[in-house]
Amino acid sequence: MTASAILIQFLNGLASASSLFMVAAGLSLIFGVTRIVNFAHGSLYMLGLYLSYSLFELLGGGPLGFWGGVIAAALIVAVFGALVEVLLLRRIYHAPELLQLLATFALGLIVKDVALWVWGPEDLLGPRAPGLAGAVEIAGRRFPEYDLFLIAIGPLVLGALWLLLTRTRWGTLVRAATEDREMAGALGVNQRWLFTGVFALGSLLAGLGGALQLPREPAQLFLDLSVISDAFVVVVVGGLGSIGGAFLAALLIAEIKSFCIGLGDVTLFGAVFSFSKLTLVVEFIVMAVVLVLRPWGLLGRAPAVARSSGAVEPPLVLPSPKLRLAGLAMLAALVLLPAVFSGYTLILMIDIMIFALFSVSLFFIMGPGGMHSFGHAAYFGLGAYGAGLLALKGGVPMELALALGPLCAAIGALAFGWFCVRLSGVYLAMLTLAFSQIAWSIVFQWDAFTGGSNGLVGIWPAAWLASKEAYYYLALSGCGLGVFALWRILYSPFGYALRAGRDSPLRADAIGIDVRTLQWAGFTLAGLAAGLAGALYAFSKGSISPETLSVPRSVDGLVMVLLGGIQSLTGPVWGAIVFTWLQDVVAREIDYWRAVLGAIILLLVLAFPGGLAGALGRLATRLSGGKAAPGAAT
Repeated sequence: MTASAILIQFLNGLASASSLFMVAAGLSLIFGVTRIVNFAHGSLYMLGLYLSYSLFELLGGGPLGFWGGVIAAALIVAVFGALVEVLLLRRIYHAPELLQLLATFALGLIVKDVALWVWGPEDLLGPRAPGLAGAVEIAGRRFPEYDLFLIAIGPLVLGALWLLLTRTRWGTLVRAATEDREMAGALGVNQRWLFTGVFALGSLLAGLGGALQLPREPAQLFLDLSVISDAFVVVVVGGLGSIGGAFLAALLIAEIKSFCIGLGDVTLFGAVFSFSKLTLVVEFIVMAVVLVLRPWGLLGRAPAVARSSGAVEPPLVLPSPKLRLAGLAMLAALVLLPAVFSGYTLILMIDIMIFALFSVSLFFIMGPGGMHSFGHAAYFGLGAYGAGLLALKGGVPMELALALGPLCAAIGALAFGWFCVRLSGVYLAMLTLAFSQIAWSIVFQWDAFTGGSNGLVGIWPAAWLASKEAYYYLALSGCGLGVFALWRILYSPFGYALRAGRDSPLRADAIGIDVRTLQWAGFTLAGLAAGLAGALYAFSKGSISPETLSVPRSVDGLVMVLLGGIQSLTGPVWGAIVFTWLQDVVAREIDYWRAVLGAIILLLVLAFPGGLAGALGRLATRLSGGKAAPGAAT
C-alpha cells in the first residue's frame, strides 16, 4: 500500500470508530450501573437508523430534515429506552442476570418485527448529509466530508461523557452506583430514577450512533445482531464499565478492520493471503488475544479476587419416586409415538430431542459448572460438520461418522476450553463467543473443504435408517442416553466437585480439588454431548450450513436453558420442548412470528422467573399437598 492509501484507510477507520464507540459506550454505561447485559442494545441502534430515515422524509428533507431527524431519532430512542426500563426491567432487577438477558433478547425479537411491519423488508438507502455531501482531497485522494465530521464527533461525545460523569452530581452518583450499587442505595440514592436515567442515556447514544450512519449504510433488519456483537466486543476489549476503554477499543478494532479491507489479497513468500476475509472475524480474534493476555480488558481494572465464586444455588436433589415414574411414562410415550403419529410430527419430535440434548449440554457447564457460554453452537456445528465431512469426503460409513463426529466437537472444546476456563463471568462468556465466531468464519469461508456459505448436501443416513420411524428411534436412543449420561455425571464425585468449584473455588482449591482442570474436563464433556446432537442433526436434515454454529444458534441454546430454568435438571429439556415447538408453530402460522415469540418469552419470564421446570415443580407440590425442600430443584 502507498502512503496515501494507508492514510485514507486510517481515516476510514477513525470514521467507523465513532458510531461503534457511541453504541459501546451506551452498553457499557447500562451494564456498569444496572448489571444488565442488554441484548436489545443493537435494536436501539437499528431503530435510530430507521427513525432518522423516516423523519428526514417527514420533515421535507434539506438541512432541517436531516439534522433535525438525527437529533429527534436519538431522543425518541432515549424515551423508548426509558419506557423499557420503567415498564419491563424494573420488574426483573432481582431476577438472575441471565434471565434479564433472556428478557432483553425477547424484546429484541419484538423490535425486529415491529421494524419489519413499519418499514418493510427492503434495505432503505438514506440521503447524503446536507452541507457535507462533497469530498475533500487528502494526499491526492478524495475523502468524504461527512466522514471527517464523524471523525470529529467521536472525541466530542467522549469529552461530553467525561464532563457529565466527572463534573456533575448525577455523574458522581452514576460512578458510585457502578462501584457499589448496594452502598449507593444505602446512602439514600434513588436507584430507580438513576437506573432510568442511565438506560435513557445509553439508549440515546445507541440511537445517535445509528442515526448518524444514515448517509453511510442502509437501514436493514439484520443490523441489530451484527451491531450488538461488535458492541460487546468493544466493551469487553476496552474493559467493562470503562468509557475510555470503549473509545480505545473502538479505535483499535475499527482500524484493524479498515486495513484488512484495504490490504485485500497479498502475496507473501509465494502464498496468497486474503486479509479482506478476516473482516468477518478479526474483531473476535482481537478480543480472544486481549482476554487471554489481559482478562479484564485494556483499561479495565483487575478484580480483587481473580476467581470469584458464583452465586450459591440450591443443591440438585435426586428425582423422587413419583418423578421417576413420570419420566418412565414419558419415555414409554415417546417409544410408542411412531405408532400414533407419522410424517411431519416425527420430524418435529426429532428436532425437539436433538435440541433437548444440545440444551442439556449447555446447562451442564452453565448450571453446575458456573461457566456461561455465548458460543456453545460451535460444538454443535463441529459435530455436524465432522460427521458430514467424514461421510461425504472421507467415505466413512454413516454409523462410524456418527460416532466420530462428536469427537471433532470434543477436540474443539478441549482446545478452546483450555483458554476459556481461565476466565469467569462475562469475560468467559465473551471468549466463548470469540472462539465460536472464529470457527464459524473458517467454515463459512473454506469453500474447497466445507462448501463455504453453501454448506454440505447429501448427508443421508444408512439405508436401514432411511425411514422417518427408524431415524426417530436412533435419535431417541442417542439423545436419551446423552441426557441420561450428563445427569448421572452430575451425581457422581466429578459432578459434586464441579459444583463445589463453582460455588467456592478458594475452598475447593484448599481441599485439593484442581478447579481449573475439573472445569476444563466439564467443558470438554459438554462439547462432546453438543457434538452428538450436531451429528444427529446433520443426518436428520441431509445437509448442513454455517448457520449450525452461528451466534443465533448459540442464542437459541441460551433461551432454551433459561426458559426452562438453570437450577433444574429437567429445565433445559422443558425449555427445548417449548421453544422448539413454539418456534415451529408460530413461524408457520404467523407472519410476524418473532414478535409473537418474543412476547410469549417475556410473559413466561415475568410469570415464571424460576423457569418452567420450577413452576411445574411448585405446581406438582401443591397438587400433592406436600412441601418442597427449600430451594430444591430437580
